[in-house]
Amino acid sequence: MEHRELGNSGVEVSEIGFGAWVVGTDWWGDRSDDQAVAMVEEALDAGVTYVDTGDVYGHGDSEAIIGEAIDGRRDEVTLSTKIGYDFYDNPQAGHGELPKELNREYLTEAFEASLDRLDTDYVDVLQLHNANVDEVTPEVRDLLREWKEDGRVRALGWALGPSIGWLAEGDAAVEYEEFDAVQTVFNLFEQEPGRHFVETVRESDSDTSVIARVPHSSGLLNEQVTPDTVLEDGDHRSHRPKEWYETGWEKVEAIRFLEDPEGVEGTRTMAQAAIRWLLAHDEVASVTPTFRDGNDIAEWSAAADVPPISDAEYERLEELYARNFDVDRDDGMDVLRTSVDGEDIEAAGLDKRAASY
Repeated sequence: MEHRELGNSGVEVSEIGFGAWVVGTDWWGDRSDDQAVAMVEEALDAGVTYVDTGDVYGHGDSEAIIGEAIDGRRDEVTLSTKIGYDFYDNPQAGHGELPKELNREYLTEAFEASLDRLDTDYVDVLQLHNANVDEVTPEVRDLLREWKEDGRVRALGWALGPSIGWLAEGDAAVEYEEFDAVQTVFNLFEQEPGRHFVETVRESDSDTSVIARVPHSSGLLNEQVTPDTVLEDGDHRSHRPKEWYETGWEKVEAIRFLEDPEGVEGTRTMAQAAIRWLLAHDEVASVTPTFRDGNDIAEWSAAADVPPISDAEYERLEELYARNFDVDRDDGMDVLRTSVDGEDIEAAGLDKRAASY
């Protein structure tokens, strides 16, 4: 497993990370706490040492599970959590978004509660969770700097979501000197706004790193959602329209060449190729797939050992992406969510529209 520095923070993350929203919730398969702890331990053993959780995942349960799993192994782990959602005073309604609080008092209480659940006195990375650009005030940035100066936080990030988008927020994370990383949905099929952030980092000569989440496009690029798959209502992937999956299966067939690279020894699974494509961008520090079990951990952590994406393959993928992988119909996902009414998207020249709330 290789490691990359997060911004210029001195914090190194494994190129393949553990997206810990899968533990503490039943949104991506149900498992007992003991099974969840064992899965985290298995990932650490495989070299997946960047662990990315959040206080809202299972309303604290994910952090508590991670804290138990890394007990005695804290020095091996690059530990990240997120704060900003007020789940203490608001009930969860399905997969709906909770209200956020980003004032000094709430963030301080939330951060201290996270440290308690994680059973640690510091985190390597602290991320603001889906904060709107106007919520990250000078007061908030001052507080984050204080935590970094007193050693309770080593690096800072801004996690975007919940749906793909939030362009202005990502641009602000690149611009503001406090932030070492921006986390966003980024994969072969959903390249915006990830491509935009990569280009902005390059053009501005910024030190900001990108953390790529949903690298397998909700089950398409790891082929865990096929035409025969029936998604239960509680499965988080079921929020995608059926057109998304139908067109996605066609796109997968268009990139089969990635499984058997030319001119080198070795093969890749589609899931491994999707990870390697993201890591072909120097600006991407870590890719956080959603592991379901030990088989996923074994296969996806091994992406570090398969052939990297060649220049010829990358160019071929660029051409395919430019013509929508030769799929000539709507995928039902022509919405890029934003917090500023789409003006940032229009200014960036992206062929998307703002979501209606």
